[in-house]
Amino acid sequence: QVQLAESGGGLVQPGGSLRLSCAASERTSSRFVMAWFRQGPGKEREFVAAFRWNGGYTYYADSVKGRFTMSRDNAKNTVYLQMNSLQPEDTAIYYCAADGTIILSSIRTAGQYDYWGQGTEVTVSA
Repeated sequence: QVQLAESGGGLVQPGGSLRLSCAASERTSSRFVMAWFRQGPGKEREFVAAFRWNGGYTYYADSVKGRFTMSRDNAKNTVYLQMNSLQPEDTAIYYCAADGTIILSSIRTAGQYDYWGQGTEVTVSA
């Protein structure tokens, strides 16, 4: 059972930056897909970014492409989401997710992930 723990959320002004972290409780298989989703007030959970632990392409939602960067630290079993040029519409609870059997065509589908963190809240406001 993989446990995920997010951190790094907070209040930031428009145009500011935050870095979210997601620590996994154990070293997951290199085939695991790690992902970030978010859920804004009154909205459905939406895909933000994802990649496989063993490298390869990083997938981003169009709404964050060019502003957010997902990265990993294998030694720490941790993935990060660097968020720049934050806007009020980025306000949401951000969740880390993981799955060992997901296929790449489903990488943007929240229901395909077995493991979730508790979420960390990001508020972008002046």
